[in-house]
Amino acid sequence: MANFKIVVSDPKTKTYQIDVTGSEANQYIGKSIGQTVDGATVGLKGYSLKITGGSDKIGTVMRGDLPGSKRTKVLVTSGIGAKPKAAGSRRRMSMRGRVISPDTSQINTKIVEYGEKTVGVLLGGEAEEEVVEEVTAEAEVVEETASEEEVVAEE
Repeated sequence: MANFKIVVSDPKTKTYQIDVTGSEANQYIGKSIGQTVDGATVGLKGYSLKITGGSDKIGTVMRGDLPGSKRTKVLVTSGIGAKPKAAGSRRRMSMRGRVISPDTSQINTKIVEYGEKTVGVLLGGEAEEEVVEEVTAEAEVVEETASEEEVVAEE
């Protein structure tokens, strides 16, 4: 049984972390970096998520240009997971392939297609009433400025 932490990055606002277990987590096994998945598995109905990366249980990063899902030692100079100590230096580092397996613990995603409701409302971080209050407050400000302009125009 796979357990994942799905990190959903919303380019417009902020990042959310959601724990996924059971059959919902099994839907991610076999997917690769760059593929899009339905957001309903993390509670985002109508949203599409693009897998951008991840890491396994010991923190080894997934790299999009490595095939498969196993951990391998790769000679790298730059890119994901590589931090060169000097210009031109190369290091042999342990990295994981692009395919999600049960050994993966964290999956990084970003929103590429938005649904009708906001992410905050769907994930429970923000109530719908707050959104409605913000809209009505903005409408009141617009009405006040319009009435002030009418008073100035009458004088």
